[in-house]
Amino acid sequence: MHIMVLGAGVVGITTAWFLQKEGYQVTVVDRQNRAGLETSYANGGQISVSHAEPWANPSAPLKVMKWLFQPDAPLLFRPRLDPAQWRWALTFLGECTASKSAHNIRQMVNLGTYSRSQLQALRQELGLEYDHLEKGILHFYTNAEEFEGAIEPTRIMQDLGCDRQIIDAARAVDIEPALAPIRDRIAGATYTSEDESGDARKFTQALAERCQQAGVNFCYGAEVLGFDRAGDRVLGVQVLKEGRHQTLRADSYVLSLGSFSAILARQLALTLNIYPAKGYSITVPVKNPEAAYQVSLTDDEYKLVYSRLGDRLRVAGTAELSGYTRTLNQTRCRAIVRRAAEIMPEAGDWDRAEFWTGLRPATPSNVPYIGRSHYGNLYLNTGHGTLGWTHSCGSAAALADIVSGRRPEVDFAFTGL
Repeated sequence: MHIMVLGAGVVGITTAWFLQKEGYQVTVVDRQNRAGLETSYANGGQISVSHAEPWANPSAPLKVMKWLFQPDAPLLFRPRLDPAQWRWALTFLGECTASKSAHNIRQMVNLGTYSRSQLQALRQELGLEYDHLEKGILHFYTNAEEFEGAIEPTRIMQDLGCDRQIIDAARAVDIEPALAPIRDRIAGATYTSEDESGDARKFTQALAERCQQAGVNFCYGAEVLGFDRAGDRVLGVQVLKEGRHQTLRADSYVLSLGSFSAILARQLALTLNIYPAKGYSITVPVKNPEAAYQVSLTDDEYKLVYSRLGDRLRVAGTAELSGYTRTLNQTRCRAIVRRAAEIMPEAGDWDRAEFWTGLRPATPSNVPYIGRSHYGNLYLNTGHGTLGWTHSCGSAAALADIVSGRRPEVDFAFTGL
């Protein structure tokens, strides 16, 4: 069977890999000229099972109201005359109950744990190198109320098998000495030793090369415009490539186009409640190796994550619900630099920050769409939000099982099952 994967980000490329391992003929279609050049390009770099508390939680509505007119807020909602944005926002509010938040934590921990094990097995099998570190992830809190609010979600994660330990400031600095400049300001922390970090773009591009060596075909420079369909079957994908309109055909299709999945799905009368959450990152050279962190960090109050990528430091975060624009907001860029320099002034050459922004495909619950659609030959692997890198290998392995008629090993609410 010939399967066409739409999208060459980390989710699309891992999907292609696991499908070809099942013996399928696979073609990957993407508008860029190489894999991993959009949302996977410069993300936070974390493989973070411990980052499983959804944005939609009981404390979120008041925070969002407080941040509404704060231009550098961690989560910024910019209202637009866009029904998709308002549908997303209203559903988000409905997900902010304690019971729904606990349910969504369960989904993300289960998928994250499974995905991390799949990544580790894949790395061992292929010997992939992507500046990865296996030093865990440390969440630190400089606000006592934020730390108290993290205790119950952490306990839920612990009950689900995520070894996220609640620790004090002294232990946090023992684990990551780079936090010493703010030791007296740390109200508390959590640490998950099994979590990892690494460069998602390097991983995606290295795996794409292995896919090509294994026989996967790549159709780069092809912008997906729509679909040909008849009844409950997709007959082909309409693309624009080198100025020419073409129709590409396969037996089955996988939709992995990130934030753009929702727009294309509407043409098939599929409603995917995915909206772009524009995230930002900075990448800087290490300034003082002794002051630079090795353990990946999460600054929960400011919604920032820190990863060490060889001789580079990556700091990423914030979310802006403002449509599909990828224009850099300098206020938000400067806010990341300011906070990072405040926390670890000697770690990086903060004046040499390279800025980037990408559109995370967010669902209101933070739980992605993985599985069958109501079209007999169209599958979904999209809507991973901030956790595409974390969930990519597990999502891909599970989808390969579903395509092959098997029930995936992980306990997750797959679509169509």
